[in-house]
Amino acid sequence: MNFGKALEELKVGNKVARKGWNGKGMYLFLANGDDLSNCLFKKEDNVKCQDSICMYTAQGTICVGWLASQADMLSEDWEIVD
Repeated sequence: MNFGKALEELKVGNKVARKGWNGKGMYLFLANGDDLSNCLFKKEDNVKCQDSICMYTAQGTICVGWLASQADMLSEDWEIVD
């Protein structure tokens, strides 16, 4: 699937990844901004986060604010991850 379709899948709650990625187990997911706000800030700070595309990395960490490369945006090897 193409990048546009992958973004649509993220918006409905699916995880997506590229077949061409070298790292094992890597995928993208859409993090809810309210969840991020609760995780990063105290309630009294009254700070709100926006929804964010995150990556679960091959090292088992989460990268908040993943950015697509041109190769990612132009590829046709996106797939839904279970």
